[in-house]
Amino acid sequence: MEIAASLWNGGHFLLGYLLPFLFVLTVVVFVHELGHFLVGRWCGVDVKTFSIGFGRELFGFNDKHGTRWRFALIPLGGYVKFSGDADASSMPDEASVERMTPQERARTFPAQSIGERAAIVAAGPIANFLLAILIFAGTAFFFGKQVLMPRVDAVIEGSAAERGGLKAGDIVIAIDGQPVDSFADMQRIVSTRPEETLAITVDRSGSPVTVSVVPALSEMKTPVGTQRIGVIGVKASPKPEDWRLQRFGLAESMRMGVTETWFVVARTYDYVGKLLRGRESADQLSGPIRIAQVSGIVASSGGLLGLINLAAILSVSIGLMNLFPVPMLDGGHLMFYLYEAVRGRPLSPRAQEIGFRLGLGLVLMLMLFVTWNDIVHVRGLL
Repeated sequence: MEIAASLWNGGHFLLGYLLPFLFVLTVVVFVHELGHFLVGRWCGVDVKTFSIGFGRELFGFNDKHGTRWRFALIPLGGYVKFSGDADASSMPDEASVERMTPQERARTFPAQSIGERAAIVAAGPIANFLLAILIFAGTAFFFGKQVLMPRVDAVIEGSAAERGGLKAGDIVIAIDGQPVDSFADMQRIVSTRPEETLAITVDRSGSPVTVSVVPALSEMKTPVGTQRIGVIGVKASPKPEDWRLQRFGLAESMRMGVTETWFVVARTYDYVGKLLRGRESADQLSGPIRIAQVSGIVASSGGLLGLINLAAILSVSIGLMNLFPVPMLDGGHLMFYLYEAVRGRPLSPRAQEIGFRLGLGLVLMLMLFVTWNDIVHVRGLL
């Protein structure tokens, strides 16, 4: 019986958590690296390797241009290695470049102009943002959006809403001048503005009324950790007639895709800013364990559509993370190119090597930290 239970648990982990996680991560990583690859090829750079994952190759093939497309043993990332790169981090291999013929050297990554190198590096994060926009836009275009009217059905006694003067039956029109079309819109604005004074305009019996409400700071347990959000203490309408399916045209869907992507970007930077100011906890920083857990939850509750939307959110997160000015990440490369453009010469090879080593150390420390966060979080659920 114990053996059967172990096999069942192992199969449940594989199908319920690992496969959804690998699906989401592989899509996001592939698109990121494809951005580097396509712009590199467009700039005339030879691509040696396109790898999904790190470590020993499981399987792969060579295309007609000589690029090795490979799937590796450790599926937690990927890389594109251009001609002239020393390794997967794109550190220049000056010794190898010097041994090349002038024709071969012209097709190396270091031989390209600053603008071309910057475009190739920035293409990865940009591809992530474009993927998110297309996913959000496609979801809106093909499936529409279930919208609940922003009607206040009840006001909780002693809440911020009661203190501010909101009443049952009010229909929220705008918050700080920003139009509100649904109850979800209201929740989104309020949740990101704890302890800030909000001017909430409502339709009260056909007349516009504006009240000032200060959302209370509340802690909410989620699969990715404890989130600190703003709440005002109102209940949504339970009436079926207050729900409607909103359809969108192509242009409106694209606008929604951009809006949703920007919301994830703004929310991420808001969290990082509050984290640096000590107003947020680092327990929301997640690694592969919690991402796998969330993937499994989304797959079981939201199906393929839920997983695709999770891929959009993760795509934005990976795009933003790669833009941080840390050597070894895309943002670190862009920082080096900015220095080169301003000073008229690149950093010395020794300085770049030290930068890459420091960047590697920072990335490894972050990976250890988020993995520890994941372990603590999972243990707390057991």
